[in-house]
Amino acid sequence: MTDLSTLEQTILGQIAGAGDETALEAVRVAALGKKGSISALLAMLGKMSPEERKTQGAAINLAKDRVTQALAARREILKSAALDARLATETIDVTLPVREAPAEAGRIHPLSQVFEEVNTIFADMGFSIAEGPDIETDDYNFTRLNFPEGHPAREMHDTFFFPAKQDGSRMLLRTHTSPVQVRTMLAEKPPIRVICPGRTYRIDSDATHTPQFHQVEGLVIDKGSHLGHLKWILHEFCKAFFEVDHINMRFRPSFFPFTEPSLEADIQCRRDKGEIRFGEGEDWLEILGCGMVHPNVLRACGIDPDLYQGFAWGMGIDRIAMLKYGMHDLRQMFEGDVRWLSHYGFKPLDVPTLAGGLSS
Repeated sequence: MTDLSTLEQTILGQIAGAGDETALEAVRVAALGKKGSISALLAMLGKMSPEERKTQGAAINLAKDRVTQALAARREILKSAALDARLATETIDVTLPVREAPAEAGRIHPLSQVFEEVNTIFADMGFSIAEGPDIETDDYNFTRLNFPEGHPAREMHDTFFFPAKQDGSRMLLRTHTSPVQVRTMLAEKPPIRVICPGRTYRIDSDATHTPQFHQVEGLVIDKGSHLGHLKWILHEFCKAFFEVDHINMRFRPSFFPFTEPSLEADIQCRRDKGEIRFGEGEDWLEILGCGMVHPNVLRACGIDPDLYQGFAWGMGIDRIAMLKYGMHDLRQMFEGDVRWLSHYGFKPLDVPTLAGGLSS
């Protein structure tokens, strides 16, 4: 009995000293497992006389019960301690503000927003949207647009060309969205009224130029279209886009292979402390190029220039986005900085409308 009492005290001491549930399980197996110390004593009862079995059996079972109870009590203590430790490390401060829903936390890139603003304005004027491939032929990108052989734009230092094919022709990354105008004139009969937004590519990179940038061009072909219509469209667009009630514009002679006459449009502005305000001041800022579609372009696209005439314009989406929203480095638009996007981005559900305000 003395040996049993000593064994029991030893096991109870091991139970009390177990630091976690793994250690406690090891004590249980050592005492009550198939080869455990108490289990071994119970196995010896069959070899005892009836009198010994009666006395020793009761004592061993009593010791087993006390060990089992001690194991259960210690297990509860360890579980409670483990839960307290977990709660201490995973505490939630219910006084903190609720996290924003994904639709509130996410942001629309300024370029995507400006695309929508531009599309909204011209759609209200009755324009449809035309799109085309980024990889174009030399014919659509240059030849049908009246670019002569040897023009600087057709050189490797300005345009991304693909390796020449077996017949000597080369595909290229379009340098403007004007090939979409060509495709539209080849596929549709006048009257035509479209805008052509999309990505364009040129070999240039600095604070105001990137190898890939975005343009929107417009095209109107009709029997009675003239420069007065063009000026009105651009004037109304600038007022709506920059969200001012009045704006002054001036048109200067210029040269583009695909228009004749060619013009560059400036808008009145005031520069103050690094900001540009439109519709006021005494400064002028170039905003886009435009002109009447060259008769050679009309002929190349199967349209009779004696019967139809048209006008076109083009502007950089990235540039007008920078002007409107005060962004100073074009390269930041493509760096993927979440901090920049959270500052300049727009909430996903703020869809541009002319009635509610484009950027409200």
